[in-house]
Amino acid sequence: METKGRRKSRNVEDRRGMSKGAIGGGIGGIGIIIVIIFTLLNGGDAGDVLNQVNQGQIQQGSNTEYVPTDEEEELAEFVSVVLADTEDVWQELFKEQGLTYENPTLVLFTDSVQSGCGVAGAAVGPFYCPADHKLYIDLSFYKELRDNFGAPGDFAMAYVVAHEVGHHVQTLLGTSQQVHELNGKVSEKEYNAQSVKLELQADYYAGVWTNHVQDLGYLESGDINEALTAANAIGDDKIQMEAQGYIVPDSFTHGTSEQRVRWFNKGFENGTIEGGDTFNADVL
Repeated sequence: METKGRRKSRNVEDRRGMSKGAIGGGIGGIGIIIVIIFTLLNGGDAGDVLNQVNQGQIQQGSNTEYVPTDEEEELAEFVSVVLADTEDVWQELFKEQGLTYENPTLVLFTDSVQSGCGVAGAAVGPFYCPADHKLYIDLSFYKELRDNFGAPGDFAMAYVVAHEVGHHVQTLLGTSQQVHELNGKVSEKEYNAQSVKLELQADYYAGVWTNHVQDLGYLESGDINEALTAANAIGDDKIQMEAQGYIVPDSFTHGTSEQRVRWFNKGFENGTIEGGDTFNADVL
């Protein structure tokens, strides 16, 4: 994706070098998968991780002096330009609907961070907090995406940012609230199914954004494949199979690799908010 010399968002809060002590609950997005993967691969229990996340009991290290590398500084500039593009695209799309788009803030952090949803560690991965309308990203996740998930390329990271912005769009439209209100009112299986629909819609919105970025002439050869590789790499079925050798569909919260790729593609083809109603789709 071409970003050199382009507008960077002013809505970036740099907290790199500052860290907190625990992971809190209330976090959405693709991030929580990362904690579970690492725990399972090291012989741990995913259920224990989820309990600790909900209770804010996973401890992180103390503050250390932070010196960013040149690569990380380039990545910080890159995600800032990506955020600026999401602002431009979603402001226009909301305007077409007679709505006003409120720009989210992107928080860059290392190790752990205090969010409106609690304290979160870097192992959780990128996430969006609906309580404060902020996206949180430890840029070391790019290395995890490239090396551990086999999803290299700058547009893989752009997809991640666009997906989290998709959760912000859902919050502004009231969709996220409707799903979260079901927590504790329906069975775990039913709530997981609703969570999958929420995540797939965020993938759709990431595809919508990509459609408009392409129209603006910012995409480069291979960018779409990088996004699709990333979407495929973080499907629930693929992650569970690699981590434990079998899958448990009722425990899916983000969708299969095929579903994530398909809904991103659908958003990319449509380029509109309409068409992304995963909650009433005949086939997910």
